[in-house]
Amino acid sequence: MKARRQSLILDVIQREPVRSQEQLRRRMHAAGFDVTQATLSRDIRELGLVKGGVDGAYQTPAPVTRTAPGAQALLQRSLGAQLLRLDRVQQLVLLRTGLGHAGSLCALLDSARLPEVVGTLAGEDTILVVTADTRRAKALVKRLEEMAGERIAS
Repeated sequence: MKARRQSLILDVIQREPVRSQEQLRRRMHAAGFDVTQATLSRDIRELGLVKGGVDGAYQTPAPVTRTAPGAQALLQRSLGAQLLRLDRVQQLVLLRTGLGHAGSLCALLDSARLPEVVGTLAGEDTILVVTADTRRAKALVKRLEEMAGERIAS
């Protein structure tokens, strides 16, 4: 329910300028979601929405294009501690972690902005990494194995 609600919030603010939480609450109600102000406020915060532009409407923040400082070092430490297994199928790389660790490791992988990575998707104990082609997938596996050390199985 939360994911659908937040997805609708993003759809609404992309289709039309929304300048207040009350205006957004009315749009949500018209779409079949009866949300409280507290829930809406929490969703806005979690989505990272900001007010801006000429019209003062809610908008998504500009994407970050640079690597966060120390992201690769933090990724390396986390891979060593959390990565259990690494597999490659064509241009896809599958990372196995302990239960509950995939989300945080995936976020670190994203913030490291490794050149081989096109996108990631995390579950509870599994991360799917998409690369552009088989060559880049092989290079990513090699990089991750080196970062993780000898702890993982391939």
